[in-house]
Amino acid sequence: MRRREAAIAAVLSAVWLAGCATSALDMAPERPDRPWVPATTETGEIIAGEHQAPPTAAGYVLPANPALGKVPVPPSVDAVRRYSLSELIDLAESSNPATRIAWNDARRAALVAGVAESAFLPNITATAIGGYQGSSGHQTAVGTGFSNNSSLDGTVSALSLQWLLFDFGERAAVVDAAKQGSVISNIAFTAVHQQLIYRVTLTFYNHAAAQARLATATQSLKNAQNVQAAAEDRYKHDIGTVTEVAQARQGTAQANLAVVQATGGAEDAYLALITAMGISPLTKIKIAEVSGRKLSPSMAAPVESIISQALARRPDVQSAYAAQKASLANIRAAQAEFKSKFFLSANGSYSSGGLNVTSLPSGGQQPPTVNINGNHLGSSIFAGVTVPLYDGGTRDAQLARARAEADSADTRLTQVRNDAVQQIVFADNALHTSLSAYSASQALEAAAQTTFDSALAAYRNGVGSITDLTLAETQLLQAKNGATDAYSTALSAAATLALSTGSLGAAPE
Repeated sequence: MRRREAAIAAVLSAVWLAGCATSALDMAPERPDRPWVPATTETGEIIAGEHQAPPTAAGYVLPANPALGKVPVPPSVDAVRRYSLSELIDLAESSNPATRIAWNDARRAALVAGVAESAFLPNITATAIGGYQGSSGHQTAVGTGFSNNSSLDGTVSALSLQWLLFDFGERAAVVDAAKQGSVISNIAFTAVHQQLIYRVTLTFYNHAAAQARLATATQSLKNAQNVQAAAEDRYKHDIGTVTEVAQARQGTAQANLAVVQATGGAEDAYLALITAMGISPLTKIKIAEVSGRKLSPSMAAPVESIISQALARRPDVQSAYAAQKASLANIRAAQAEFKSKFFLSANGSYSSGGLNVTSLPSGGQQPPTVNINGNHLGSSIFAGVTVPLYDGGTRDAQLARARAEADSADTRLTQVRNDAVQQIVFADNALHTSLSAYSASQALEAAAQTTFDSALAAYRNGVGSITDLTLAETQLLQAKNGATDAYSTALSAAATLALSTGSLGAAPE
């Protein structure tokens, strides 16, 4: 009967536990086509592990958590000062979350190397155990009753030392690999800063180009208004026609639309710059201009003279090289697993305890009492060697994997170098092309300005046509925008070349 009752209890317990596990499905959405409504606290925070609440009319909208609705605080900036590119980069490096994440990654990798180095030191452990045991009982025999009380207490303290003395360089190889991992993480930290500088630089130049296009559109609107005034003046003096006035007003309307579009483009460029910096989009900051920076073909040096130096300092090349060295260290560590290890072990212990036993007869006689106390001090020292004999091929597999990873690291280094050369050549070509395009756009802008001024003067004097003037006005706007884009493209190409050569963070301008 007892066995049957125990079996029934076990089955019921198993069924109850299974029901607890499957009941957790109540936390998931009930159906694929019905919304999930989580249980929340009074402040709106979702309660983990709670069953979902009854569906409401909110649909597929999560409850609002006020604690998450805090807008990032904008950094403190000077509202009057116009920030240059280098100052924006400094602000971005101190505010962008990516730099702090990369910094923490580098610190974590350094701590991994520190943990690996600690394997050379002995491992000392202190242990203390205390215990107490008590019992009491009453027995009756031949009309006589006895009460027995006993207690046992004691403590044990131990100090242990484990020290691996020699392992044929396995720990040194592990430390070397960990240090190379720290180098890789530090290189990644530098690369994050270079990428941040690059993004801020490009968006800064794009913002400058957008501001220049806005200024060009504004000037084009003034030119269109001057053309319209000339057409209306000619019409008042019975020289022009209604068609000319209509065409001039159409040109003014188109110029006004261009100003609206350029204004939106400038606002988008500003938001892109703030986003690249990693600060709050609500930040209001004034941006300095870059129109004073001169461009010349001398900015682009022969590509053959910069490739070798660029390969020597590019973060991806140095990272691939550190990964190759780490893979070689892993091979040495795997090879050391086949060899013996010499160790030292020492232990020291101290124990103390007491035993109390009391027997009390029911007749009221004096009880016999036994008290025993004692302590013990012990120590031991061992020196030994472990020799690996058989592990089912685990060490062979680890060594083969380490060699495969080393081969991949070596191949990856070669690939990274080849990719780096291609990027440098492409960036150098883009810089040469953009500088040539900028020189050509300057000449085009000057010619278009002369054409427009001549056409406007001729039209005012009654010897030109509104068609020629409108065409000249359109071509002038296109030429100015082309020069602006060419200038921005050349600056961006220079930044791209600096990034591809690994020198962008040296002295940002």
